[in-house]
Amino acid sequence: MKTAFLCSGQGSQYVGMIKSLADKYDIISKMVENANSIVGYPLSTICFEGPIEKLTETRYTQPALFLHSVAVYEVIRNKVNCEAVAGHSVGEYAALYIAGVLSFEDALNLVSLRGQLMFTVGELAPGTMFAVIGLNDDKVNEICEQLTLSDSGNVVVPANFNSPGQVVVAGSADYLRDNIFRFKEAGAKLVKELAVSGAFHSPLMKPAQDKLAEAINSINFNNAKVPVYSNVYAKPLLKSNDIRESLIKQLTAPVLWTQSIRQMKADGITKFIELGAGKVLQGLVKRIVEDVEVLGIDKAEDIDE
Repeated sequence: MKTAFLCSGQGSQYVGMIKSLADKYDIISKMVENANSIVGYPLSTICFEGPIEKLTETRYTQPALFLHSVAVYEVIRNKVNCEAVAGHSVGEYAALYIAGVLSFEDALNLVSLRGQLMFTVGELAPGTMFAVIGLNDDKVNEICEQLTLSDSGNVVVPANFNSPGQVVVAGSADYLRDNIFRFKEAGAKLVKELAVSGAFHSPLMKPAQDKLAEAINSINFNNAKVPVYSNVYAKPLLKSNDIRESLIKQLTAPVLWTQSIRQMKADGITKFIELGAGKVLQGLVKRIVEDVEVLGIDKAEDIDE
């Protein structure tokens, strides 16, 4: 049985995250203190105490999710054998730390910068995201292409292929809200706007991508110790240059999560363990592939079990 670690993405955060781990394990308490020093503000206080409105701001959410996944990994790293890793969107940075591609400090600095850039761009170029439930990928692609090819100059693209029948679309805020009926007319069972501060994984993130690329190109990337299944390509990467290039593209490219999980199963992965906040990725895996074992480790009691 081959095992993969999955690292949680945005939307899984909650007030109190990481606290049980920091309270029980000295190594995590010290890691949290180090993280506070690296980002330059009390990240742990935001994680432990909230308020949720602040924790949900992208600039804080992303470092918090990274720290949570990595904290779980540090506790179990010598207890569970890992043959592959993947992370959903920002979760990919935690996956790269686990695979030995990035140091803790470099990864956290990148995640902190990424969250700040995406937050700022979202304010300058208003965008939004909608979950579209009940349409196949091809139909969602078709509607997005029709909306983007109009003369409006606005953008609508598929941003996350989360599971069969669940695709998140991103685009220009008012334009997408005005045209969301197109997905309902095509037969979507549910169309729901997400509580995000921008059109992530869309061309509207290009200004953030340019600045993030400078930072990514300035730090050391190692070859991966285990395959990293890329959001951008839905295939395993090992070479540092390939991973670097994929990470830069990730900010404006769709997250191919459905395709990644299917490829992992095809490559012999039969056990998936989500490391970090919540159970979102566990639910997605169960909807994407069959005959696999799916677990999650979030709090200290999960490790005891």
